[in-house]
Amino acid sequence: MATSGIGTAIIGLDGRWREVGPMIGTMLGATADGTAGTLIGRSLFDAVHPDDVAALRGNFDELVSGTIAVIDRRLRCLRHDDRASGADGFPAHIHAALTRDADGAAGSVVVQLRDRTPEEAGAEGPEAMLEISRRQLQLFADAVAHDLRAPLRSIESFSSLLANRAGDALDPTGRDHLARIRQAASRMGSLLAALGELSQAMVADLKPGPVDISLLADWVAAELQDAHPGRVFQVRVQPGLTARGDEHLLKLLLTQLLDNAWRFTPEDEPVRIEIDGRRADGRLLLSVRDHGRGFDMRYLHKLFQPFQRLHGADEGAGHGLGLAIAQCIAERHHGRLRAESEPGTGSTFHLELPGARD
Repeated sequence: MATSGIGTAIIGLDGRWREVGPMIGTMLGATADGTAGTLIGRSLFDAVHPDDVAALRGNFDELVSGTIAVIDRRLRCLRHDDRASGADGFPAHIHAALTRDADGAAGSVVVQLRDRTPEEAGAEGPEAMLEISRRQLQLFADAVAHDLRAPLRSIESFSSLLANRAGDALDPTGRDHLARIRQAASRMGSLLAALGELSQAMVADLKPGPVDISLLADWVAAELQDAHPGRVFQVRVQPGLTARGDEHLLKLLLTQLLDNAWRFTPEDEPVRIEIDGRRADGRLLLSVRDHGRGFDMRYLHKLFQPFQRLHGADEGAGHGLGLAIAQCIAERHHGRLRAESEPGTGSTFHLELPGARD
């Protein structure tokens, strides 16, 4: 929620704000600096025009009781000072879905709030339906991630306590079982984080502008080196590469490509990556080459599909979402991502993006 360009929040079954993304604060004028701290604990219905409260409250009760699956409706919202000033507020679109606890009981409500609908933003026909589908997918991913984090935190916490307090009393088999539990919890945490990134890549509002790709690539490489100080990184980036797009999402794209390169480089070898590019017909043609394990081109059709892995965990395979995230971001920039490889010699990813104006 902290990085989403959409107003996103989690609301308790009592209708009060629990967790609020900063975009909601900006929309509702919660505080002068645009953060949403003053909303926590207040009622959702305080931010709704009085004429729309009754209908929304009825929808909310139906959602909590399970009578309806989602709330998807137009309403008028009030900014922080609108109620006192008597202003009519502004038209908005609310989309909400119920989360459930591990035992199936109602947990909380994930809410997205927009100040315009896809149709009002200029989308028509299939594009509007695609935008709605993306928004619903993000709500689903957010709800799933939120539901799973609570039991996951319990697994991590109690397994850590058990290791600290009773680890020495366990036999080798017991310690191995406990280590496997902790490793599985860690993998689940990584998967939930990746689901959040995929959701963000699919629906975050684009804020296009000129982007220094060379600077972003150096930045990502430095972060990888800091995160893995035991590995040797040899990253060469061609200077002066520029594109037009959303800087935050393009950094996420490069992170996935470079992370993929180090994962599939054997641990006893340095991570070698070359990033080059050229301009052609107003487009930036970028190539990211590594010298890792590579893959068999017969399985290229699986490469960018979520959860598809061409290697085993012992060869560096992760959650199987990284390249799906990268491709999603490329497509949202009206670009293209493709790959070529040969086992044992490495892979090259070719990325096409809109070029920045000189």
